[in-house]
Amino acid sequence: MLEKDEKIVEYLELIYDLIFVYIIGRNNSLLHNLEGGFVNSTSFLAYILCSLAVIQIWTFSTYYINMFGRNGIRDHLALFLNMYLLYYIGDGTRIHWDSFQYRYYIAWALILINIGIQYVIEGRNHRSDTGEHRTCLRMSLVLFAESALVLVCIPLYFMTGIFFAGVPVIFGIYFTSLSSDESKACLVDFPHLTERAMLYVVFTFGEMIIAIAPYFEGKISRSSLYFSIMSFLIVAGLFLSYEILYNRIIDRNKKSTGLQYMLIHIFLIFGMNTITTSLEFMRNEAVDLLPKTIMLVVSFLLYFICLFLLQLYARKEFRICRRIMVPVVLISSAFLILMFLFRTNMRINILVSVLYVYAVFFFIYRFSRNRGPCATEA
Repeated sequence: MLEKDEKIVEYLELIYDLIFVYIIGRNNSLLHNLEGGFVNSTSFLAYILCSLAVIQIWTFSTYYINMFGRNGIRDHLALFLNMYLLYYIGDGTRIHWDSFQYRYYIAWALILINIGIQYVIEGRNHRSDTGEHRTCLRMSLVLFAESALVLVCIPLYFMTGIFFAGVPVIFGIYFTSLSSDESKACLVDFPHLTERAMLYVVFTFGEMIIAIAPYFEGKISRSSLYFSIMSFLIVAGLFLSYEILYNRIIDRNKKSTGLQYMLIHIFLIFGMNTITTSLEFMRNEAVDLLPKTIMLVVSFLLYFICLFLLQLYARKEFRICRRIMVPVVLISSAFLILMFLFRTNMRINILVSVLYVYAVFFFIYRFSRNRGPCATEA
């Protein structure tokens, strides 16, 4: 069995992540194609599929680097090739996505094949280790099969006019989730994996910070001051909630395959991207009140649901229990009701959002400070 050095986040990994910041912006631009007071349905579907596909690419890359990356020449070449191909994905991510989708699909498939080849090479290097060899075989098969599905989407679209991009995304998520059983798969360097996921979340928050910049533009008035303060508080509260979870609750030394952790982050980051656009829509009068309210509420709920799902990886003294979850569920229900009741008043709407974000943050913070709050529950 090959010995593994202690894993640290390399500079190349950070540079690789930066291209995803560019693509986050490209994905969010799909939602600015308005039709009848809300996002064009085709653009909205493309946004969902493109966002999940890109986050999944990052997840596959990160998982491979965590398991087998050595910061060597082969790793550098593979990552730089993926970065180059990701530019084509970014360029193909636009309102008229159907005109660029063949370039998008080809780049997407080549990235998956590239990662799959790295697993094949590592599988040969780890023939003596049954667990790692099996992991390499399983992941390479998933990646090659998904890449084939991606390429099949091109002729299917020209024959039927229907987008099938969701099929390979769902395929990848489903079959990687089957490998999440610690008893059947090779364990990862979990501290490295959690740090990589945290850095991606931080980069996504960076895009959110840029998105609320228009709240601070123009002449200062009571209205602009109010909305700028509220939007900033929302971003700060969301960040603090994740920061508390990452620093105080997650067991970063846990023995795990890490696959479920990464899958949860796919939807967490997707929720963050949608929150970013929702905050932009809040001050856009061209977007109808009901759809923008639905989008904001769903994205907030998705974000916090994923945060609490991450507590599957919490330290033993911070396991989830009814005593903690019941108040959070009640607060979330109240948030949902109030948001729809006051959907015609953006001043109250954004205030309710701030109160909700900090109410949940308060519970997470108190939970993190009170060791073993659920120890007495059966």
